[in-house]
Amino acid sequence: MPTAEAAAARRDRVFLVVVDDSPERAVALRYAALRARKSGGRVALLRVLEPAGLVEWAGVGQMMAEERRQEAEALLSGLAAEVQEITGGMPILIIREGEPREELLKLLEEDPRISILVLAAAPGSGGPGPLITALTGRHAHRLRVPMTIVPGEMSEAELERVT
Repeated sequence: MPTAEAAAARRDRVFLVVVDDSPERAVALRYAALRARKSGGRVALLRVLEPAGLVEWAGVGQMMAEERRQEAEALLSGLAAEVQEITGGMPILIIREGEPREELLKLLEEDPRISILVLAAAPGSGGPGPLITALTGRHAHRLRVPMTIVPGEMSEAELERVT
């Protein structure tokens, strides 16, 4: 019989998914949600907004930043509904502004709730993608949690089987 401490540890397991615009993001999201459902954990979704370039008028720049934030909130809201349908719980939603790799690494350093980083590799022969390449290469020493790399072309049935 599991102890209360073991049950709390499972409930506190947070699977972080980086919400970028890649098609393989859907695979990483589904994998994380299935793992969270089967292990009693939660999903966190991170969307990083890259800073807007130099704009001549401050009001225009602020308006553009607000539009990007609203778009990010709408995207995360839709993905949160998908996660809730699979897991039965609302994910943690995080929006940051900056360079994606740096913001991800800062979040991993700052948030002790995050237990596992879930990324999907780009299909094809072009490499796994820039974020995975950086995190398995020169920035690997900065990771404080395990990283799961899911093949980006996994089918629904394969995801069900491996989770």
